[in-house]
Amino acid sequence: MQKYRYWVAGILIILAGVFIIYFSKENEIKTVTVNENAAQTTEITEASTNEPSIIPDDDKVAITDLSAKYKELGLIDAHNHDASALKYLGMLRTWKDKGVQQVVMFGDVSEPSAILTDKFAWKAYQKYPNIIIPYFSGFDLHDPESLTVVRNNLEMGFFGLGEVVGASTMSPVVSKVAWKANDPMDGYLPQIYDIIAEYKAPILLHIDPPNGVAVAKLEQALEEHPKTIIIFGHINAYNTPEEIDRLLSKHPNLYADFFAGFSVYNVEGGNNPEQFIPVMKKFPDRFMLSTDSGYGIGSEKTAIDAMYQMLDLLDDPGLARKIAHDNLDAVIKAQPATDTQLELIRKLKQETGTIYHVENLSKAEAGQILAETN
Repeated sequence: MQKYRYWVAGILIILAGVFIIYFSKENEIKTVTVNENAAQTTEITEASTNEPSIIPDDDKVAITDLSAKYKELGLIDAHNHDASALKYLGMLRTWKDKGVQQVVMFGDVSEPSAILTDKFAWKAYQKYPNIIIPYFSGFDLHDPESLTVVRNNLEMGFFGLGEVVGASTMSPVVSKVAWKANDPMDGYLPQIYDIIAEYKAPILLHIDPPNGVAVAKLEQALEEHPKTIIIFGHINAYNTPEEIDRLLSKHPNLYADFFAGFSVYNVEGGNNPEQFIPVMKKFPDRFMLSTDSGYGIGSEKTAIDAMYQMLDLLDDPGLARKIAHDNLDAVIKAQPATDTQLELIRKLKQETGTIYHVENLSKAEAGQILAETN
């Protein structure tokens, strides 16, 4: 009987050990996954790390229907970090299924690692020129060499700068990046604004908090560089429709990147996206939608669904087309082919004998030719 008790006790000890090992491993896996995700996501919209409330099943069905309803609009994601860790490779099918026609893509922001992810974005564009719109942010705006980097990248064929940290004191991640600006007039940003105006390229700025000195300096930049297109990244995050209205009313060269997922799903966004519809209708030519790669709301797929929800709230097919596609498309197509692109096309003509009509060629058209011949 005594042996029997020892035998049972031994079995229980073994089972307890297995139980402890299993859950320790599970916790370890979760920790690694979180750390990997943190390493891949080098931009954070704001200080909050709260997860959104779970979407009810009925709402999921409605969201799927909205995707089908609006996918013919040619939705462009205006702010996407999927060059980091080559995440875009796993999103290509989702973009196609969800009707996302193009993606403004970059990776890390305003830090040395962004130099590498800029290269990833460029290679993605060369492989998928009809889908990827490459931006870059791998330059130290406090170093005069940044002016050379900006000009060379725009000459090569990048379509914009971003995401560039124009100011950050609240974000637990972005506030710590090595190459952030203290404000939107810091360092060589004024000279950079002049360069990008030459190329008709935009700059996507992260600014937090969206008030105080940072916004005052943004307004100074907009006033002193009226030919420069500045896109206020996730302008709706921790901001009000009234403030957005004020800024857009005062500055015609300011555009609004609207992170739909924050207002639709993030509890700190107020879960009241309807409040932004009047200001969108007031400035129909200067809003664009984005996923921010799904930061803070669970997934990029959910962020895409949120964009369709905003389009549905507009209740205006013409306006929905503008905000989903046309506004950003116009900014991209307005950029002329660069001298570097035209020289490469001339060399192609000499090598292949193919005739290319380069008169009034846009950067997008020149990039398409060069990508197809790589």
